[in-house]
Amino acid sequence: MDIIDTHCDALLKLQQDVRKAYDDGEKTLNFYDSPEIETNVLRLKEGGVKVQFFAIFIPPEVPDNEKWQHALEQVDCFYNEVLSQENFIHIKNLIEIERLKPEEIGAVLTLEGADAVGNDLMKLRTLFRLGVLSVGLTWNNANLVADGVGENRDAGLSEYGERFVASCNAHDVLIDISHLSPKGITEVIEQGDRVIATHSNVQSICDHRRNLTDNQIRKVIEKGGMINIVFNPPFIGEGKIEIEDVSPHIDRIINLGGEDAIGLGSDFDGIAYHVERLGNAGEYGNLIETLKRKYGETFTEKIAYRNFFEKYCKRDLS
Repeated sequence: MDIIDTHCDALLKLQQDVRKAYDDGEKTLNFYDSPEIETNVLRLKEGGVKVQFFAIFIPPEVPDNEKWQHALEQVDCFYNEVLSQENFIHIKNLIEIERLKPEEIGAVLTLEGADAVGNDLMKLRTLFRLGVLSVGLTWNNANLVADGVGENRDAGLSEYGERFVASCNAHDVLIDISHLSPKGITEVIEQGDRVIATHSNVQSICDHRRNLTDNQIRKVIEKGGMINIVFNPPFIGEGKIEIEDVSPHIDRIINLGGEDAIGLGSDFDGIAYHVERLGNAGEYGNLIETLKRKYGETFTEKIAYRNFFEKYCKRDLS
């Protein structure tokens, strides 16, 4: 079964390896098969991932005057290491997903946090030209665009942030609310044209700040957006997390009217530990079989691929 996964952090690992090679003289990671990369080529193929979203993410400890350089280095890794793989196709518009051949895997470039852009919308437009199709406005901390979920004051969009959202709208880019503050989520849902939570779960099932409240989920559904289930154990529940523990989050979204709004956003390569039997993209089959036993083949396909495809990949085809 084909899978669309809307979030991973492989580019950060690849960039850090390149930077390490400046000192050591040799790269140690290979996107094709390095076991340190949870979304490497072999694992994506083994797991049936048809489309993988690759995030540009700048750690908060990087100085502001270096963040744009770090972003460009991750874009270079996307072009030089991901797109150089056989049958990996750069998706420059989501409608191109429908054109993928059976042996091809689509690669989508995204931005997690606007920190690298600073107050320069030209940099944002440059990233759009380089292929960024989804933008998360913040990570957990605040930036010039908005507050992240980790800020106590819960500010929403700045005036500049409203212009930032308008630029995303003008370029038909998905706006990701996964790390935003509650007020920021409300304002993006109001102002954004194409809203998505690329890697978030349900707060009423697991009370974590990174998960969405029932009211937020309803608003995303009403907006025509999606909530893509993330596999980070602290966002799923407490203690040892099994694959079956993902289902209550799906069930709650269904109960809120979101059976057409559920997808998958693993956060592979960006989480410290994993769901049992779901430690990398190659183990996606374990999740799919579990979901098929509970929900059946047709609904599992909606979660894995069809919901995202129907919402975002069939625009302007008439």
